[in-house]
Amino acid sequence: MTPTSNTVRFVLDGAIVEAAGQHPTCTVLDYLREQLHRTGTKEGCAEGDCGACVVLLGELDAGGTAIHYVPVNSCLQLLPTLHGKSVKTVESLRRGNAGLHPVQQALAASHGTQCGFCTPGIVMSLTGLLQTVAKPTRNQINDALSGNLCRCTGYKPIIDAAQKASEAPADQLKIDDGADLPLLRQLRRESVQPPVLRSADGQEFFTPTTLAALADYLTQHPDATLLAGSTEIGLQVNKQFARPGRIVYLGGVDALRQVEDRDTFWRIGAQVSLTSVQQLVAAAYPDFAEVLRRFGSPPIRSTATLAGNIANGSPIGDSMPCLLALGASLQLRRGDSTRALALDNFYTGQKKNALQSGEFIWAVDLPKPAPGQVFRAHKISKRFDQDISATCCAFSYRLVEGKFSQVRLAYNGLTPSPCRAPQLEALITGRTPQAVNAAELDQAIAASYTARDGLRASWAYRSLLARNLVLQFVEEALAPAMETTP
Repeated sequence: MTPTSNTVRFVLDGAIVEAAGQHPTCTVLDYLREQLHRTGTKEGCAEGDCGACVVLLGELDAGGTAIHYVPVNSCLQLLPTLHGKSVKTVESLRRGNAGLHPVQQALAASHGTQCGFCTPGIVMSLTGLLQTVAKPTRNQINDALSGNLCRCTGYKPIIDAAQKASEAPADQLKIDDGADLPLLRQLRRESVQPPVLRSADGQEFFTPTTLAALADYLTQHPDATLLAGSTEIGLQVNKQFARPGRIVYLGGVDALRQVEDRDTFWRIGAQVSLTSVQQLVAAAYPDFAEVLRRFGSPPIRSTATLAGNIANGSPIGDSMPCLLALGASLQLRRGDSTRALALDNFYTGQKKNALQSGEFIWAVDLPKPAPGQVFRAHKISKRFDQDISATCCAFSYRLVEGKFSQVRLAYNGLTPSPCRAPQLEALITGRTPQAVNAAELDQAIAASYTARDGLRASWAYRSLLARNLVLQFVEEALAPAMETTP
């Protein structure tokens, strides 16, 4: 019989917290504020946009010798996902008679706060950054703050404070977690993760530890809600008051948290975060890495996953155009059966896909660059950071004797699901960059897509973007040839 429990155990500032009897959809933010009275963590937007709720989530490294921290939006994370981990809030930085943490001291000295509502989240984002980057650049500071909105102060004094704080000795910047480390080791030894957390009203939160257990549960309960990064489900809980009867959390399956480095591709597990994917592809596909950086702030990227973005199937999902242009495929499993499916064939309509009942994505296969391959991608949005797309265009090709070959072009925002652009691919293939012109691209776009306005952009604007992004990439393909012309 599968063991059940109603208690979540995690570490907070040198003590094991036992959260008993909470609903599976209770958020980390609500528990911190309402049960533990950690009111420094604020609720602003309840959708992972403002950053007032940022805390640091800690997990033991593989060797059990240190704690690895990532910033997360506590408003989106569900309490049961804390099981066996540690949490640091702004109150955790309190140092008794030793005074403030260097980040707090620098913010005060630089006049980096006014109303103060956003300040705790900013403190935690910058503290998290300084755990891994000793002397961050201005760009790194800007990125760390991309998920923290301040309506009072403006960002110059906050950035000045981050630079000033980074000058403090490393031992002062480090989070005081000496008392947490043995407790996390204890929880790991005790294998504290109960497979099923069950609430008083019968709702289940299932955390399998193997692929086989995950597949078996979904065979029995094909309507269960899969939870990876919670950036989508957390929204449903907060904004739509969703209370799924069964939630299956993928975070306990180690096989889903791995990246396999094969000869010609990477196999990326379904629980691998976008932060890890961004780091993985940065050298091979810098444009893809930049699209992922702009996907969301560090607290979003630290939990959101590639497989989750694909399965969610938003018409403006940012990762999918890049994956389609690169020829990615999915590894699917249902019970004991597995199959591979090209991402080209995954979507069947808006928020609809080819998954069978009880089937799930367990990995994404991303091809490595082939000799001579060029990949370009760019996302257009109203805000540069922390905003969803008007459209994103991705373009992969080779130039053979000065002509386009092996062209793959993909968009989001133009159709009910992200898709390739076969008519445009055919138009470009076999031509020199000089032969690709705006008028023919406009005709191909008009013939390929149904004109539809949306909340993010009108069709006139999106179709113009679709053409101009291709022209930009084509002109860039022309530039090397022009540079070599005497």
